Amino acid sequence: MPALELKTNVRVADPKAFSLEFSKFAAETLGKPEAYISVNYHYSELLTFNGSFDPALILSIHSLDNINPKANEEYSKKFFAFFKEKLGVPDDRGYITFVDPGRPNIGFRSTTFGALWG
Repeated sequence: MPALELKTNVRVADPKAFSLEFSKFAAETLGKPEAYISVNYHYSELLTFNGSFDPALILSIHSLDNINPKANEEYSKKFFAFFKEKLGVPDDRGYITFVDPGRPNIGFRSTTFGALWG
């Protein structure tokens, strides 16, 4: 169920193509089927980091079961490398927040993952 929210001050030429590429990359990186991945690219010219409008980002990753300190470090390396290549954002110009909301706290199919899978 990974849901990824990317906010950046970098405008991409084709947001739909970028979002699909980001979705595929996220599925591979997080080890989840792409059928469960949701991504959102949000451009904001007003996003600042360290007092400037230089390329920057904020990424929130909400995922069940695979968020932990060791995995997060590896994910961070991979996501920042992806954003450096695709958006030109260096790894010191953004934050990634990793959240495991717990199965009872995610709604799906008119119920929750907690009700569906315990």
